[in-house]
Amino acid sequence: MTKEIIGFIGIGNMGGPISTNLSNADYRIVGYDIAGTAKRVPEGATVARSAGNVATQSDIIMMSLPDGNVVQEVTEEIIATNDRRTTTIIDVSTSGVAAARNASARCRDSEIEFYDAPVSGGVPGARAGTISIMFAGPEQAFERLRPVLEAFGKPFLVGDEPGQGQAMKILNNFLSATSMIATSEAIAFGESVGLDLQLIVDVLNASSGRNDATATKFPKSIIPETYDRGFTAKLLQKDIDLYRDAQNDAGTEGRVSKEIVEGFRRFYNADPDADITRIYPFIKDGKL
Repeated sequence: MTKEIIGFIGIGNMGGPISTNLSNADYRIVGYDIAGTAKRVPEGATVARSAGNVATQSDIIMMSLPDGNVVQEVTEEIIATNDRRTTTIIDVSTSGVAAARNASARCRDSEIEFYDAPVSGGVPGARAGTISIMFAGPEQAFERLRPVLEAFGKPFLVGDEPGQGQAMKILNNFLSATSMIATSEAIAFGESVGLDLQLIVDVLNASSGRNDATATKFPKSIIPETYDRGFTAKLLQKDIDLYRDAQNDAGTEGRVSKEIVEGFRRFYNADPDADITRIYPFIKDGKL
């Protein structure tokens, strides 16, 4: 059975390794990135001139884009392509619930299937093909697209309504931000009373305080002072702002999220391009 041709729009920190894993799984890739496609596409991929040009050559388009506005702009360009071949769009960006719902509705009117399927696991997970994929759509569509999704990560069917994948992703990233801030505060306290940083992390990872920050971010990026998780303050601020917006729309409790989002914004305002792991020295120095 001939595999679908995959168009990939947005070949950056996450889109690059995801498209490479798809290529390594023997999918033909047609790529486009506004920042310079030829330098970014996987080896052997077809270089497209525009998003519309991708739509004329691919069966499925995957998008890994900066935000919901760009997702909707690119979606409109695909819809407006007269001789398009594409019948399915899978958005792996973190674009927000509202953007996913709007893009899905626009595509439905144009007989294109649109599925939000944001991912989590960072650049290391994208390279290793271990990222989680939070797919929202009918079960039949999920099973049809499972081979494509499994080529670059671990897919979960989180719901059948547009935007539910985005909801899952932004609540995940809110919890990730919460653990990063709370763990940094706790460890800074520990160091202030003379506890050894490595010892604190080792004990936490054997105890009930264990979380992603203690398990990965501190051992791999903060203790060695490499600060290289590959996710910036700017990107995480965008995600947790999307969470607050969606939470307000839903009318659910938001006391903790208000404090976390406002606290993280002080770090973001100080250095938006900083790796998120640099929040620890920021907190330790009393700047939060």
